[in-house]
Amino acid sequence: MYTCFKSIKKKCSLIDWLDYIQNLNPVLVDLNLDRIKKVATVLKLIPFQIYSILVGGTNGKGTTCYLLEQILLFNNFKVGLYTSPHLLSYSERIRVCGKQLPDDIHIKSMSVVENARSGVLLTYFEFITLSALNIFKQFKLDLVILEVGLGGRLDATNIIDPDISVITNIAIDHVDFLGDTRYKIAIEKSGIFRVNRPAIVGEIDRPLVIDEIAKNCSSILFARGRDWDFYCCKDNTWIWRCYSESHGLLINFPMPLSIPLENAAVVLSILHWLPFKVSRKSIEYGLQNAVLLGRFQVVNYNPFIVLDVGHNPHAAAHVKNKLHPIVLKRKGIVRIVIGMLSRKDVKSTVLCLNNLIDVWYCADLNTPCSANMKYVFDCFSGFDVKYFEDIISAWYKAVDDSDIDDCILVFGSFYAVHPILKLILKIM
Repeated sequence: MYTCFKSIKKKCSLIDWLDYIQNLNPVLVDLNLDRIKKVATVLKLIPFQIYSILVGGTNGKGTTCYLLEQILLFNNFKVGLYTSPHLLSYSERIRVCGKQLPDDIHIKSMSVVENARSGVLLTYFEFITLSALNIFKQFKLDLVILEVGLGGRLDATNIIDPDISVITNIAIDHVDFLGDTRYKIAIEKSGIFRVNRPAIVGEIDRPLVIDEIAKNCSSILFARGRDWDFYCCKDNTWIWRCYSESHGLLINFPMPLSIPLENAAVVLSILHWLPFKVSRKSIEYGLQNAVLLGRFQVVNYNPFIVLDVGHNPHAAAHVKNKLHPIVLKRKGIVRIVIGMLSRKDVKSTVLCLNNLIDVWYCADLNTPCSANMKYVFDCFSGFDVKYFEDIISAWYKAVDDSDIDDCILVFGSFYAVHPILKLILKIM
């Protein structure tokens, strides 16, 4: 199957490499740092020599990373960015100075990791994390921003010692790996804290075990509601404030164009701790221009169509809050095209959106892990539900049924948004 890897004479494509890495370890998720640390040591990636920011949390990690990157790039810093998962192509995951990299750079780095692993069975995420760190090592970067993949304590990104650690929020998700309570999940996510380094927390209702862990590992906890917060003003601006310093008041920033205000405030908290200055102009630029694929991404106005990769009740509540005022103005029918993974809390997510949605277009996803949406809705009554074998069929039907005053929300998973966004971009 992988004959191109048996001979160095035959060049492998990036698709070949990704297919090979995907099948290298039969276990998709195996939270253990022993394997990756062995290979990282061979590659001399630890200790990591570039100033680094590690961003964890249940929701908003990728958004926070992206906004931070945009602000720093506008300020002429050389920035590396590593996020996951990708929406359209693998190259989205690793960016250098705001640019995706050509395939040959990824291929060369993967080859380096392959030669270094010496039979160690890395998982897909471990392998590509090492490849990303190896790529960043080749460039003269001012800093690197890394998004935690899953949890924190045992996540592959946690092999480095970040200069700043971040938890955006704590909500119930990935219960099979992280636990079924916010307390248990907070323990896992706080595992990215480091001695005598800032640990920023954006969750105002944080489990207090976070404070205990920060104290035990001598981190500098910088928590919303205790050390900093933000406030909305009547003139459609907002204020970020640090309680402990008289000069820690940043006044009258414009509202973010598409980034959730909670994530924007976390970014300002990160900027507060950076050892170099960032201009106000660059912050304003980021707030007004940062638009991330698949995060409440508006792709049409008549009808109003928005795509969001959210996949848990916390994310559903955020989308509902953003979409509700738009729905009130338009007064049309609200339709949702939805597909979710079986390991997610599908029922609670559906109930969270219930009062907003008029018609549900439920579809199977192109993965063995797809949830059986018919089984989910059999538990409820009073829903207007239509079922489809694939997400594209559900999408076409929702569009055909819609008038210009209606709203269509595509939601539930990267697997749901990916094919529809790909289709839309092809048409555009």
